[in-house]
Amino acid sequence: MTVEQGSVLPRICGLTQDESELALDAWRGHWVVLYFYPKDNTPGCTREAQAFNEHRADFEALGARIVGVSADSPASHRRFADKYGLQFPLISDQRKEIIQALGVLNDKGTGARRSTLIIDPEGVIRHVFSRVTVDGHVDEVLAKLRELQRSGN
Repeated sequence: MTVEQGSVLPRICGLTQDESELALDAWRGHWVVLYFYPKDNTPGCTREAQAFNEHRADFEALGARIVGVSADSPASHRRFADKYGLQFPLISDQRKEIIQALGVLNDKGTGARRSTLIIDPEGVIRHVFSRVTVDGHVDEVLAKLRELQRSGN
């Protein structure tokens, strides 16, 4: 399966860095920025996470919540989040069930391909960023989120 704009996000549930279960269904009524990244503590993934963290208040002002997903363990996510002061959940998908279900498995089959989804309050995928370039990406996501909210899509 590959995610497509206009489709309803399938049920996503997993353990976060604090080992609590997060089901995105609980966030209905909010915009969600769901981003997939290859690996904790690598240069690109660190810059991307830091950029999302630095702009967290901007997303919150738009009623949006941020969540990251990779195939790393909850313990790896905890070390990553603690090291960089990340203030949003990171879901562990060690079995790559979410990654495969949403069609964002990398070409090597080892983890997620860098991708971001913007999901509306009803759970509909409103925009898909595929094969993301880290630098400037968070600004693109914020701009697209604002555009979607203005247009009512």
